[in-house]
Amino acid sequence: MSDDGERSTPGKGLVQGLAVTLKTLTKPTITQQYPDIEPELPPRSRGVIALLEENCTVCMLCARECPDWCIYIDSHKEEVVVPGAARPRQRNVLDKFDIDFALCMYCGICIDVCPFDALHWTPEFEYSELDVRDLLHDKTRLSDWMRTVPPPPAHDVLGEPSKEEATAARKAAGPGTATPAKTARPAAVRRTPPPTADRAAPGARPPAPLQQSPTPAASRPPTPETIPVAPTETIPVAPTEPTPVASTEPTPVAPTEPTPVASTEPETPEPER
Repeated sequence: MSDDGERSTPGKGLVQGLAVTLKTLTKPTITQQYPDIEPELPPRSRGVIALLEENCTVCMLCARECPDWCIYIDSHKEEVVVPGAARPRQRNVLDKFDIDFALCMYCGICIDVCPFDALHWTPEFEYSELDVRDLLHDKTRLSDWMRTVPPPPAHDVLGEPSKEEATAARKAAGPGTATPAKTARPAAVRRTPPPTADRAAPGARPPAPLQQSPTPAASRPPTPETIPVAPTETIPVAPTEPTPVASTEPTPVAPTEPTPVASTEPETPEPER
C-alpha cells in the first residue's frame, strides 16, 4: 500500500522499469568498449608523471612540497673542471628519483613547483600492477614515460618564443649569430584610446569643424620685429637721510619714605583717685 492508504497496482514497478529499458534500446549506444577501443582523453589529463632527468638539478623542491611524501630523491656531488676558472666547480648528480604512485594523489604540486621543467604530466594511465610494491617507479621508468608526453600548446603570435625554440635556434645557427629568437619582436598592436568624459555618445552626430576665416592684414598684430619699443628713462631717486633715534636714558625715581605704622599695643587705663 502507498502512504495515502491506496492499494498499488500489482506489477506497476515492473512495467515502469521495462518502459525505461525499451526507451533506452531505441537510442544509439555511447559506451566505449575498453580495452578494444581506446578512450579519447583531453590533452591535459593527469595520468602518470614523467621525469626529464637532464633538467633535474636535485633542488628537492618537489619532495619538500609533496603532501603525501611519495617522492624519494638521492644524489651526490661531483667536481667539474672549467677551463680558465680558479678552482673546480661542483654539481649535483641524480642517483635516485622514485615516485610511489600507491601514495600519490595526483595533485600536481610537484610539477608546478619544479623551476626547471623536469616533471611533466602524461595522459598514459595503463600502469596498473598486481603487486602494490610495483607501483614504485624509479627514474628509469619515469624517464620512459617522456615519450607519451603531449607537445606543449602553441605560443601566442605576439608573445616571446619558448625556451626550447630559442635554444634550438641558437644551436642551429651557431655561436655569435643573430637568431630569430634574439631579434624577433612582437608586432605592433594598435591600442584604442580610453573613453573620455567629453566624448560624444554613440549615435550622436560629430560636431562640425570650425571654419577659420582669413584675418585681414590690417587687423593682424604686428610681429615682434616691427613693434617699436620706446626707450626707458631712469628716474632719479632722492637720497634718504638717516632718521635720528632718541636716546633712551633711565628716568630718575624719587626715593620712597617708609610709612609710620601705628603700634598695636593695648592702652593701660589710669588708676582712679
